[in-house]
Amino acid sequence: QVQLVESGGGLVQPGGSLTLSCAASGSIDNIWRVGWSRQAPGTQREEVAHLTDGGATWYRDSAKGRFTISRDNADVIVSLRMNSLKPEDTAVYFCSVRTYYGTAYFGQGTQVTVSS
Repeated sequence: QVQLVESGGGLVQPGGSLTLSCAASGSIDNIWRVGWSRQAPGTQREEVAHLTDGGATWYRDSAKGRFTISRDNADVIVSLRMNSLKPEDTAVYFCSVRTYYGTAYFGQGTQVTVSS
């Protein structure tokens, strides 16, 4: 079973930047959509952004203009560049991959903390 592993989380001051990356332990064929979601303590997981195989992107309103999702190379399935971070961005961030076959893969998450 292919696993996704996120990296790049950490502690950053308000206004700072982080880039999250998601790598797969093996090959995933026929990728339809890649994305990032997040979950803050006591809240439900929410989708942050996704990118389709055709290049279409979607961002939640609070991420628009600050976050950029991209697919980089064969080793990194998907990245999320986060600028102008705010305390309310604090959460565990999860990457996901969905294939045309209907298979979905999720990572274990990486903690992002925005605090002074």
